[in-house]
Amino acid sequence: MDRSYSATLSFGKGNSYLVFSPRENYISTGGGTVGTNQRLLIDGRLVETGRTFTSLDPATGEVLGSAPDATVADTETAIAAARRAFGGTAWPTDKDLRVRCLGQLHRALTEHAEDLRELTISEVGAPRTLTHGAQLDEPIDLVRYYGQLLDTYPLTEDLGEVGYQGQRHHRWVEKEAAGVAAAIIPYNFPVQLALAKLAPALAAGCTVVLKAPPDTPLVTLALGRLIAEHTDIPAGVVNVLSSSETAVGELLTTHPDVDVVSFTGSTATGRRILAAASGTVKKVFLELGGKSALIMLDDADVRAASMHAAFGICLHAGQGCALNSRLLVPRARHDEIAEQVARYLGKVSYGDPHDPKTYMGPLISERQRDKVDGMVRRAVEAGAKLITGGERVDPGFFYRPTLLAGVDPASEIAQDEVFGPVLAMIPYSDDDEAVAIANNSIYGLSGAIHGGDQQRALGMARRIRTGTFSINGGNYFFSDTPFGGYKQSGIGREKGVAGLEEFLETKTYGVVAA
Repeated sequence: MDRSYSATLSFGKGNSYLVFSPRENYISTGGGTVGTNQRLLIDGRLVETGRTFTSLDPATGEVLGSAPDATVADTETAIAAARRAFGGTAWPTDKDLRVRCLGQLHRALTEHAEDLRELTISEVGAPRTLTHGAQLDEPIDLVRYYGQLLDTYPLTEDLGEVGYQGQRHHRWVEKEAAGVAAAIIPYNFPVQLALAKLAPALAAGCTVVLKAPPDTPLVTLALGRLIAEHTDIPAGVVNVLSSSETAVGELLTTHPDVDVVSFTGSTATGRRILAAASGTVKKVFLELGGKSALIMLDDADVRAASMHAAFGICLHAGQGCALNSRLLVPRARHDEIAEQVARYLGKVSYGDPHDPKTYMGPLISERQRDKVDGMVRRAVEAGAKLITGGERVDPGFFYRPTLLAGVDPASEIAQDEVFGPVLAMIPYSDDDEAVAIANNSIYGLSGAIHGGDQQRALGMARRIRTGTFSINGGNYFFSDTPFGGYKQSGIGREKGVAGLEEFLETKTYGVVAA
């Protein structure tokens, strides 16, 4: 997930560069709330497992720390704790308790934000500037937003009385917590994704088992520790696991005591989760892949659109499902625009994510870099023209910002999610063809358009089947705006009122009026 493209971009001038700055005690390695020494949160207790797996610093490739490796048995214990908390505490029914605890969590996150920032930069490889937006500061605001939403959201709707068979019947509708929620997140924006699930689930009155991503477990576990040590959330309401075992995720999606599955990740995994959850007919939220198109119209501001395309695809090294990875340009101006976009890609500063001057950090792992590089090489073999980039950069898992031009809209690089700083440039002849190319995808998560005539641009945007859309650089990603996709980009919406309702059930009552 993006999670967002900011309309205001800051970047270094001149050519791209790779500079590593000295780091001075940027992570607490001791037993503090935030650091590399983390434990699982199960039933209100911070516990170790006796087994660990390593987390790497993607900017160097070196070991950053170790995370406890939860087993299937640990997962069973966490699910049982969540079930007991849902049925045996006041959490699902006491709105005031939930508001108070969300306020405590917001304060704890705010007070420990700088420590979380350093850990996020080191483990996720997110540039420092991005932590002041979608990687950290904006997600913290989600907790405040859902605490405040509880004060205004109508959990009850009175439908009045009707006459039926000689009597008056009073009807009303109540919204109540859906039950035990399993929240499974990927590595790219772990704080944002964890809080986008935790905050609305807790506001709704659900209890939660949160599974950290194997590539970035430490920062997710740090959230669990903040909950355990700085809030009055009852034991078992929130459980946080990290594990290298695929069986742990499988159990969370099939266990009969789990009522809701909220998953963010690849479409292939989402399909398997949807099938697995069908055995117990769970509520399922899926936020999956994307192959979003940015359309540059013939009357667009080429400079602004080229900047949007170049810096947008390099946001978090392209590791965002809503990033615009296809650039659609008028056929007659293809080469001119390619030159302009390449020029901006050359201005993308990449390197040490701790350096405030760095715009783009590394890919998460060598495995991911191999995937990106393989897709670029196959695209060139298939006829795409490599304009710039297409190179690994060491140390760490860096990949140069890459532009492929003259791309066939049906090719692998135009159809499959790359999750790297790779932009596929596709020519089109007229507005109808641009819309057809944009819609020629199994995905429908996001998109963008640049044009001088805003009504024309908006008209085209309304023809493109995606859940979010940016017009002339407009930012849609805020706490109160729903986020999600059409087609195989997912089911449901995260954030906003819609995000709360993913964790609620609707119950209708009727009583004979006195």
